[in-house]
Amino acid sequence: MRHAVKVMRAEALKQHRQIFGSKLVLFSMLVWPLLKLAETYYTLRPLAATPGIAERWPLAADPERLLAFLATGALGFTFFFSLVQSAWHFSFERQTGTLELLFLSPANRLVVVIANGFAALVQNAWLFACFAVAMFTLLDVVNVAHPAMYAVVFLAMLVPAVAWGAFLNSLLIFSRDAAFLYTLLDDPMWFASGVRLPVFALPGWIRAVGSVLPLTGSLAVVRGALLDGQGLGDLAGELAGLAVLSGALLLAAVVALRLGEARAQRTGQLRLF
Repeated sequence: MRHAVKVMRAEALKQHRQIFGSKLVLFSMLVWPLLKLAETYYTLRPLAATPGIAERWPLAADPERLLAFLATGALGFTFFFSLVQSAWHFSFERQTGTLELLFLSPANRLVVVIANGFAALVQNAWLFACFAVAMFTLLDVVNVAHPAMYAVVFLAMLVPAVAWGAFLNSLLIFSRDAAFLYTLLDDPMWFASGVRLPVFALPGWIRAVGSVLPLTGSLAVVRGALLDGQGLGDLAGELAGLAVLSGALLLAAVVALRLGEARAQRTGQLRLF
């Protein structure tokens, strides 16, 4: 555990110095999600005048609840997309030679990729998370069955996000085209996961794609617990699915790291695919 903490501290310090130490970056961490939230809200707000919308999607008929729905989606997307960005930045270390030094070090490979994602998550999402909490308090739309559900919401966001980051890092370390995966996981992720639209409004094949993305399950738990007053029993299925998916992502990360490192030892190149 002490070894893992040292690796996490080192990764957090490295990212802070290279990426997050600028005041301009700090400013953008709040402005960019706010602009996306405002854009989505004012795009969907005219739906409130659609006949029968209250029966089909009750949230759309209530401006405050609609804003809370979109804010939870924006918060979840900020969590998960920050890990896509961290994996993309991690792939740049192949060009600078830092990655080779990491593989020569005695640091555990899985701890390194988890630490890279966790450090990026904390430094990238904390400001918008504070804004979202303040907004929910101001709007008075939070409806929780029990105070312990706040901890459930936090873990339902954190654990799958960290597992997702570890998986992406393990892939992009050995990928020759990081930009392709970055593009593939940008817009499709928010569209298929129900960030801006309810999942039931999407076509069946898109819902099937979204079901394998951890962000979809995280948003279902967050919205169910915070906006609909659902308890632990009501969300047991979603939580079990998130636990299984998070475990599968971590296992896939371990397999990718071992295969990639074994190939690197044979060929001298960090290219698995």
